[in-house]
Amino acid sequence: MSFFPRIFGVNWQQMQAKVRYRILILTLLPILLTLVSLVFITIYWNISYTGKQLFMKVKADLTVASNTLVSVQDTQENQLELVKASWEFQNEFRDIDTNTRQTREQINTLLAIKKERLNLDFLRLVSVSEAAADPDLRVMLPKIENNEAISGLMVLQPQRLSRLDPQLAIDAVVKLVDTPRSQKPSKESEKRGMLSRSLLPIVGSDGSIGWYLDGGILLNRDIRIVDHIRDLVYDKGTLPERSIGTVTIFLDNTRISTNVPLHFFPQGTEKQGRALGSLVSEEVRQKVLVQGLLWVDRAFVYNDWFISAYAPLQDIRGERIGMIYTGFSESPFIHNYLLNIIELGTILMLVLLVSGLLVYRGAYSLLQPIERIHHVVKAVQSGRNLRIGSLGLERDNELSNLAEQFDRMLDLLQRRNTQIQAAAEQLEVKVEERTRSLQEKTDELQRNVALLNETRQQLVTNEKLTALGELTAGIAHEINNPTAVILGNMELLKFELGDKAEDVEEEIDIVIQQVGRISTIIRSLLQYSRPGEFNAPLEMHQLTPIIDEMMVLVRHSIQKQQVVLIQDLTASYPIEVNRPQLLQVLINLVVNAAHAMDGQGRIWIRTYDWVLHGEPIGVKIEIEDEGKGIPEEQLGRIFDPFYTTRKDGTGLGLSLSYGIIKRIGGTIEVSSTVGKGTLFTIGLYHKAIDDQFNPPYEGLHFSSSINKQRTAK
Repeated sequence: MSFFPRIFGVNWQQMQAKVRYRILILTLLPILLTLVSLVFITIYWNISYTGKQLFMKVKADLTVASNTLVSVQDTQENQLELVKASWEFQNEFRDIDTNTRQTREQINTLLAIKKERLNLDFLRLVSVSEAAADPDLRVMLPKIENNEAISGLMVLQPQRLSRLDPQLAIDAVVKLVDTPRSQKPSKESEKRGMLSRSLLPIVGSDGSIGWYLDGGILLNRDIRIVDHIRDLVYDKGTLPERSIGTVTIFLDNTRISTNVPLHFFPQGTEKQGRALGSLVSEEVRQKVLVQGLLWVDRAFVYNDWFISAYAPLQDIRGERIGMIYTGFSESPFIHNYLLNIIELGTILMLVLLVSGLLVYRGAYSLLQPIERIHHVVKAVQSGRNLRIGSLGLERDNELSNLAEQFDRMLDLLQRRNTQIQAAAEQLEVKVEERTRSLQEKTDELQRNVALLNETRQQLVTNEKLTALGELTAGIAHEINNPTAVILGNMELLKFELGDKAEDVEEEIDIVIQQVGRISTIIRSLLQYSRPGEFNAPLEMHQLTPIIDEMMVLVRHSIQKQQVVLIQDLTASYPIEVNRPQLLQVLINLVVNAAHAMDGQGRIWIRTYDWVLHGEPIGVKIEIEDEGKGIPEEQLGRIFDPFYTTRKDGTGLGLSLSYGIIKRIGGTIEVSSTVGKGTLFTIGLYHKAIDDQFNPPYEGLHFSSSINKQRTAK
């Protein structure tokens, strides 16, 4: 017995090469194949036959449930016929043509009594005009044929339920429950009601229809129908022990009438409550509600797997409004199935054990040398230095020759391993020395490359600033004199016109204001190229008035284009800036945005408080257009002096804007998508920070896609 488990560790290919061990294999193999085949046949039979039977049963149950729901509507029609034919109703109805309030109240009282007796949720008498004015009844009227009753399902909003009976709107409310494997509920409760409604025409003495009997039941929270169907198709003895059968009516994907329990216990225990308001699984909703197909398969019902069948429900218009479901718990069937497999597997193991033991006892003497060889192989694998030695067999025996050759091979392998280990140790030392030397040279080369790149960048920046300084100095000299002449002549013109100057006073003031702005721009250019020579005064300002002034100034620049400026100004935190310089930056960005759009488009100007860790630290300004966008390879150069893609551009606008924002410690970011547009974001702190000594492009950020603000637009 102690040697039996080791049989399965033997190399079976070697055993088949020996005639003596083929007897052992050929003896056990037919038994093993027969038992394994029996197990697989049983499994296949359970899956193909039993599974199909379960699905056929649940489909038949669904048919019974659907027919029962139709029979409920037939019963309603018969109930209305009984009310119409009753002596009490005919007696009261004779005086209906007088249309007195007392007669109508008497009929309503009679109908209320009939409603209670017939277990209806509403029953009323409506005239032809009232029915024609009711949008719900107007759907049913065309379907009436031969003055016979018409029935169907209908979904009504709370207001329309209240018109039938105020209590219906209260009874219809079903609180929604977040259910696994289903959509998240989009509301707290379902307030709509699903009605099984019947309409019976009442023909007068002249042969025309003058009145209608309107009655039905509210399916929300009504358990009478689903319990009746469950008792009909899942009576005792129809399901295995611990299995429960359930029936549900859905409004859309919500269970409004069900006997699915909150926790599964044997059928008949109702203490756990019902899963009203829970939702159907998403895969079922897609197939039944969305595609309108029948579902007959296993499905996740509330919190367990069921063998299920679902069918769509249609209202009187033919539109899908919900589903009807029947099903029973899957776990008892799986339990029985697994129990059968375990029983078959146990029998298989017992038969194999007994058969193997009997065969092994007869072949033990033949297998003992194999055990010796196997033991040595395992020992060598674990690092022990063992040899097979003598097996007590004849010298010409195959196993004896195999053991001798194997011992010789182990001796040779040991000598080769010793030589390889020595060579590997020498190689490892040499590789380590070469690796250390190469790493040191690599580190030194990386430091030199980084230093070279840093030096080259600094030289390029200095060259640009030097050229910009010389250019701006020349511009200032050439422009300041003409602007002074213009300013003086405008003052002289105003003086010479005297009282007549009032007619053009606004235009004269705009010219004077713009000449002053030209002077400010020249000073800003000099400030960008030689920041140490200028100290623009900084003051606390609210941002919104500056934006309003900017809108007035850019109006003339973009009036020829069909550009719409959209404002969303919510910033309220004050900031320390130089008002003219900030105006210059905003005007430049808005005009650039207008030029980026081929004559028409929209520009968004947004402001909001800049909040960090729950505390405001400044404001942010976003200027976004829907122009052609900036390619990714150009984003890194748009703030370079003299870089421009416009034929009439100077390439100084964005450089100047960046310099102004950077000197007060602000940030400017740009993101763009080609073909969609560009977004500039400016961040300004409550207290300005002198940042003129920082590297020229530190804090500058680029991106090739529009940020979340644009996506949410």
